[in-house]
Amino acid sequence: MKNIAKCMLGLVGVCLPLAAQNDFRALGWSQSTAYHSYLMREVHRQYLDRQMELSEACASKEGVREYIDECVARYKRIVGDFPERGALNARVVGKVKGSGYTIEKILFESLPGRYVTAHLYLPDNGAEKHPASLELCGHGLWGKGPSSRSARLMAVNGIAVLVVDPIGQGERLQLIDAEGKPLTRGATTEHTLLNAGLNLIGTSLAAQEFWDNSRALDYLMTRSDIDGDKIGVYGSSGGGTQTAYFLGLDKRVKVAAICSFFSTRERTIEMQGPSDGCQHIPYEGRERLEVPDFALMMAPRPLLILSGRYDFVDLWGAEQGFQELKKCYAALGYPEKVDMLEVETGHGLGHEKQMKLVRWFKQWLQGISDAEVVEAPDDRFTLQETNCTDKGQVNVALPGAVSLMEENLRAYQDGQAGRDDFVKQGHEAIKGKMLELLGLKSLPQSPIRIEETGHESLRGYEQYTYQLVREGEMPVPCVVLVPETVRPDSPVEIHLHEAGKQAFLGEYTNYSASLTDGTILIAADFRGLGETADPAFYTDAKYWNWEYRIAMTSMHAGRPLMGQRVTDFLTLLDFCSQAEALKGHPVRVVADGVYAPVTLHAAFLDNRIGEASLSRSVKSWKSYLENPMQRDMYSNVLYGVLRYYDLPDLLRLCKGRVRYAD
Repeated sequence: MKNIAKCMLGLVGVCLPLAAQNDFRALGWSQSTAYHSYLMREVHRQYLDRQMELSEACASKEGVREYIDECVARYKRIVGDFPERGALNARVVGKVKGSGYTIEKILFESLPGRYVTAHLYLPDNGAEKHPASLELCGHGLWGKGPSSRSARLMAVNGIAVLVVDPIGQGERLQLIDAEGKPLTRGATTEHTLLNAGLNLIGTSLAAQEFWDNSRALDYLMTRSDIDGDKIGVYGSSGGGTQTAYFLGLDKRVKVAAICSFFSTRERTIEMQGPSDGCQHIPYEGRERLEVPDFALMMAPRPLLILSGRYDFVDLWGAEQGFQELKKCYAALGYPEKVDMLEVETGHGLGHEKQMKLVRWFKQWLQGISDAEVVEAPDDRFTLQETNCTDKGQVNVALPGAVSLMEENLRAYQDGQAGRDDFVKQGHEAIKGKMLELLGLKSLPQSPIRIEETGHESLRGYEQYTYQLVREGEMPVPCVVLVPETVRPDSPVEIHLHEAGKQAFLGEYTNYSASLTDGTILIAADFRGLGETADPAFYTDAKYWNWEYRIAMTSMHAGRPLMGQRVTDFLTLLDFCSQAEALKGHPVRVVADGVYAPVTLHAAFLDNRIGEASLSRSVKSWKSYLENPMQRDMYSNVLYGVLRYYDLPDLLRLCKGRVRYAD
């Protein structure tokens, strides 16, 4: 035993103060937000590169045009694919008369069986053709609702407005009971839950919202009473998000306004954390795309930013982003075509913002500067009067309606042949794509540094604590228990528990039998778990994911959480290969929760894992498509992975070395 202890200590390059053993801490420091700070350094580096590119571009008109073209190209690279545009099968299912306008209740199919409900506010001014705008809804559960004051205001001032129910709002809720009643607390929760499955098949809720909105514009273009050369788009809050994402992909829009969303992503993520699932497209940070970049894709067409000084949407970020827009529009020779209004209010499209919105649209769609705005009538309607369906929900009211879950399952089934072909490839080809999906350029090459942070002789075994350091990565804290009964052929058993190594080691009966058998035990915490777990109060409970902040920030930066943890696993395996007391011993793994998919990937990539037993974890990503009402999905999401393999495929590729214990 003494020789083993000497071997363990002999490897150590640095010896730090003894860690407190009562909580099994192994790091030489304690900082609860260390992992988030680590991730933010990557985000800051990405956006520093962007700042330099933008600064250089603003030196000339050609530079700005090239910058915008590159932003659009990077946007298209990450947004995913869209289907062919088929028949809309649009129809007007009813009308409601207002004061100076008429609401037409519209129903169309953006995809076969995907029904979209909308209200078209038509001015009663006798014009043969009206300029028109899309109004993209904020995050209210009832979407377009019984009526929109902004749309009424636009209509009585001569501009038609089509207000579109997004997926998961209004008459298009997806997570509902048999009677159409919502099963979640609100739209932002439903959006976030739905987005996880969409990410797995290579798209996002934001992309699907764009598709429906673009198809809504297709519908407007079919109407003889709409001037297709005079089209705008605006939205507030979640509708502001939809507007920003719309501008770079649909060039038919001639004027736009973004309200209560425009700020800088970098500042928002750092100050408040990632927002709702529908407000992110994976890899935006990796592609150096900021919120102002999505807005800039509109240039030099007229763009208005509407902000409240006391909005939770950060005003300083909005002001900095607007300064970037001003420089770019000026370089293009159109400084008058971008404007910003700040008002003494909070979140949303209030009266002062609405008045500015109408003046802006009248200026650029009707050619009327400083127009006098007619106030909106105070008409009141009920949902029963204005709903497009008799039951208030398309998925229970309309025969042939297809839910988003059914769409995703169809996509999964359509992709089965591709997955079957993929896993038939050679190991190196599969490994290359897997590393790409994990956000890893290659397997880690830099050496590890083993730092002992504690040692204690206990009854029947020696206990060591280490932090394993690899340049550019988070350190991996681990506790090693070496029993007196260890043999040359004793296994090294790695324990990876979602609750943290403290929960496992804190109960001696969890491992006493293994020590008696001579098994060397290692309990570790990978980044974001155990010692480096992100404090729970930084993640809103409405997202159903206890590590939502770090999972979404990681995906934003192009480094999926799972991929980072696979790197930690390989660091731990390097430790097993280098430590004299561990070298040559067969390695087996016991993992649960979020560690299970990590272990599956690590076992395929590294055959030093002799066997692994997994439990209490997702066994197929298909389950997220079938039932989005699950917790902690984002911890296990890889963007677009189901185009290539599912977890059962990976289990088979490990050729019996990995099994599920439950």
